[in-house]
Amino acid sequence: MKSLLICPAEREHVAALAEDVPLATLPLCGRSLAEYWLVHLVGAGAREVLVLSSDRTSHVHTHLGDGARWGLKVTVQNEVAERTAAEGRTKFKAADNSNWLAGPNDVIVMDRLPDQPEFPLFTSYAGWFAALVDHLPRAATSDRIGMRVLKLGVWAGLRTQIAPTAELHAPCWIGDNVRVGDGAVIGPNVIIESNSFVEPRATIRDSYVGPGTFVGAFTDIEQSIALGNTLVSWKYDSVLKVPDEFLLSSLDPARLAAGGLVPGHSLSSRQSQPAWSWKFNAKTEL
Repeated sequence: MKSLLICPAEREHVAALAEDVPLATLPLCGRSLAEYWLVHLVGAGAREVLVLSSDRTSHVHTHLGDGARWGLKVTVQNEVAERTAAEGRTKFKAADNSNWLAGPNDVIVMDRLPDQPEFPLFTSYAGWFAALVDHLPRAATSDRIGMRVLKLGVWAGLRTQIAPTAELHAPCWIGDNVRVGDGAVIGPNVIIESNSFVEPRATIRDSYVGPGTFVGAFTDIEQSIALGNTLVSWKYDSVLKVPDEFLLSSLDPARLAAGGLVPGHSLSSRQSQPAWSWKFNAKTEL
């Protein structure tokens, strides 16, 4: 059985989310939007999926591969612009109407998670974050290898190290290979994606921390989305580039290769550095 997935392209109301990767591949509790939909389509009986992408198609192709890990045949095709579901049915399904899944699983615009039709993802930062918080209790499915429950409503991934003195308040999701330092306060309503580093005494509440993000000691992030050094207040719909890498920065491989921050090395341990305490949640600060 066949299906068609349409990747979201530009969404001006959440433009900061797509600065580094396409919206279809940004992790949401450890799994991208496209991956959630492929898992859903497997359950619906799909065997072949055509993915249309108009934003960094090569990245989408690398991310999804040929679909073998889901038992699918996945083909990623570049398009000049994002198509609507109606356009997808007209161009692709009408040309070969055999062996397609029944609607609405035949052609899908990936603008929400499969289990949340009432939560559009890309109309606002607040809406995007609300969808993630609503999804949290259902994110730790049986196929998540290594994901463990630390206590009710608190999940942590493989190779993640959390200091014994850190405070974890449910609900919160902490991905693979994350470091959380002494006295850090995490939660409630927090998602920390894989390969991130939270230094001692940092506080994160009602916020999302993207993959490979460094959060410095004594930094207070509330009601925000942190992606490298980009900080978005989902409450006030404002975006800030944080200039000081000791507060908030990226730990991506390109930066590491250039001699940037090293995961596992605590910047606050340098005695010459001051102990900053910045709170990123006020309208006047973003």
